[in-house]
Amino acid sequence: MVNAQHFLDVIIADFRATKQLGERAMAQLRDDEMDWSPDGESNSIAIIVKHLSGNMISRWTDIFTTDGEKPDRNRDTEFEGAASSRAEVMEQWERGWGKLMETLESLRPEDLERTILIRGQGHTVVQAIIRQTSHYAYHVGQMVFLAKHLRSEGWQTLSVAKGKSEEFNRQMLASKNP
Repeated sequence: MVNAQHFLDVIIADFRATKQLGERAMAQLRDDEMDWSPDGESNSIAIIVKHLSGNMISRWTDIFTTDGEKPDRNRDTEFEGAASSRAEVMEQWERGWGKLMETLESLRPEDLERTILIRGQGHTVVQAIIRQTSHYAYHVGQMVFLAKHLRSEGWQTLSVAKGKSEEFNRQMLASKNP
């Protein structure tokens, strides 16, 4: 059985890695590309960031005393009118991730089995964390896809480059077995 503190440590590290992935994708874009979307039904990176931030702030503020869907959150507006600058996008990004990390880092192992509400539905804290892990990774994956599409041949891979798996594995094994 995994102990609760280990779970918290692992999940915090995983969220940090997801955040870094999004940042590394956004760093490859020009400012004007942050608001690009392939069509009217798709979201730009700026819109995705606005939505993620809104979700994180709503879900992780006062988790034990208020529903995770706060009455002052207007989810539908998160998909309209993106930020006007990269600085504003990054401020939204940091505000959302900051709230998530602040809350996760304040949790004690015994909190993981407590019940919290999201849209009136009870979830253990573990369930809520897992739910949001997949939600945030889903949207960061969209951001990576958009950034990779925009950079095309100029894209700097964020993981193992195509055709480089063997080389990567050799390097990983060599670093573990000096």
